[in-house]
Amino acid sequence: MEKVPMTAGGYQTLDEELKRLKTIERPAVIAAISEARQHGDLSENAEYHAAKERQGWIEGRIAEIEDKIARAQVIDVSKLSGTQVKFGATVSVVDEDTEEEARYQIVGDHEADVKEGRISLSSPLSRAMIGKEVGEVVEVNTPGGVKAYEILKVEWV
Repeated sequence: MEKVPMTAGGYQTLDEELKRLKTIERPAVIAAISEARQHGDLSENAEYHAAKERQGWIEGRIAEIEDKIARAQVIDVSKLSGTQVKFGATVSVVDEDTEEEARYQIVGDHEADVKEGRISLSSPLSRAMIGKEVGEVVEVNTPGGVKAYEILKVEWV
């Protein structure tokens, strides 16, 4: 069973979603199915079919989250240190062509949100930066061609 690396914040977010699905969403969809059944003929009952479809999605998502939580390898970023880029690091980089600076935290796949500055461990930029240190330049293949980034700073926040 392959471990799923995630930050403590990512684990908490998954746990909160699981609790919401089990305590709010699941009972609500069961009530909606029950109410739709009372309307009679199920073969032509759009509300019933929509509620059953929603129930299937909810149950699938619950199973997916429970699997991730069971395989979770929670990494407390605050206990990490060093100058080398690894999971959990917040890395400041500069694009060597545009001189544009960016700051990203390397997180688990389900935690990634580029707008929030969190990139997936499996993203091309993360894979290029892992193991590198401040001052090194990494090259990343992008749809627009090869981009070069210089690592300016590695933080553990």
